[in-house]
Amino acid sequence: MQYFSDEFIHAIPKTDLHVHLDGSLRINTLIDLAKQADVELPAMDEAELRKQVFKDSYRNLEEYLAGFAYTTAVLRSREALYRVSYELFKDNAAEGVRYIEVRFAPQLLMSETLSFWDVMEAVDQGLRDARDELNRTRPQEEPEYDYGIIVCAMRFFTKDFSPYYRDYSRMHEFSSQTEIISGASLELAKAAVQLRSRSSIQIVGFDLAGAEYGYPASDHQASYELVEKGFLHKTVHAGEAFGPESIFQAVTKLQADRIGHGLHLFDTDLIRAPHEQDPETYVRELVNYIANRRITVEVCLTSNMQTTPDLKQLEQHSFSRMLEQKLSVTLCTDNRLVSNTSICKEYRLALDNFPITAHDLKNIIAYGFKRSFYYHSYPQKRVWVRSVLNYYDRIAEKFGIRE
Repeated sequence: MQYFSDEFIHAIPKTDLHVHLDGSLRINTLIDLAKQADVELPAMDEAELRKQVFKDSYRNLEEYLAGFAYTTAVLRSREALYRVSYELFKDNAAEGVRYIEVRFAPQLLMSETLSFWDVMEAVDQGLRDARDELNRTRPQEEPEYDYGIIVCAMRFFTKDFSPYYRDYSRMHEFSSQTEIISGASLELAKAAVQLRSRSSIQIVGFDLAGAEYGYPASDHQASYELVEKGFLHKTVHAGEAFGPESIFQAVTKLQADRIGHGLHLFDTDLIRAPHEQDPETYVRELVNYIANRRITVEVCLTSNMQTTPDLKQLEQHSFSRMLEQKLSVTLCTDNRLVSNTSICKEYRLALDNFPITAHDLKNIIAYGFKRSFYYHSYPQKRVWVRSVLNYYDRIAEKFGIRE
């Protein structure tokens, strides 16, 4: 087994297809924005925030998610959204990431003075400016930088989640909770499709995030049918806090092109409903279905370890079985701030804890670019991906890495 140095990991072109904007602020930026917006944080210095909120480990998913109340609160202005988007792109580029797909829930950030279009324009402009600056100065033999934006609908929310959700809930007081959640999702789908057709904002996909258990993907089927008609790509958080049936719904009911996390794909003990097939057969057929359709799994190692108490050692992560089954997988950060990670850290973890060959590594890199929701035309994408892989080969040769 070859050793892959930190220098090699840093140098090779990479993607991050699953990175949440509101979970990936620079911590000093969070403090600055909190001061500007008069948002009270548990502490106003980095060390204490790391101790109280943004930790290396968490007791459970609820503790992990607590920090988002602060990050979303400081992001409800054009200036804040522009800044964190610009910085996120630059931070990724500094560690060799050539392409990112930034995701967030616009309805968490909207307010009486900040519309959906305002939110999307600010994020897009921050990413665009950072990309253009980098592309103007990059060596000609290197592949271009680029980005896409994915909007997230929420599986669950209450009126306390944001000003938008408060107003939406009040306007639908005679609807059930499921109807309210589904309705807000459909409204976001309509907005995303219109934005895609009426602007140059690089929106590329639609996602479903939030509490998984008890809030099935099927409640959002109408939203996904709408975005598919609008030619948007589809990804779904599934198998993060629930079992194979959640992933089944994502790929069959919502026709997901990619799966966020997929951690519990192989966990037969988490199957709740009776099926015609026994649990082992059910999972085996589901895995084959995903593999044959090249439905890519967005793997987030650090995040999964932090939110899943049952995972005592990284070697227990289902990533090893995904590799054994030759699934299309790509490594992602999920939340750079909340998980205190970076894409280079995720690759270091993967290479140190799983039997990844040079051929496997190149495939993981290639899947990230090939299965990206690239904004531009398919012929352009083919040229771009080829330039990336040629660049990867030159870097591998320089470091003496052979497949």
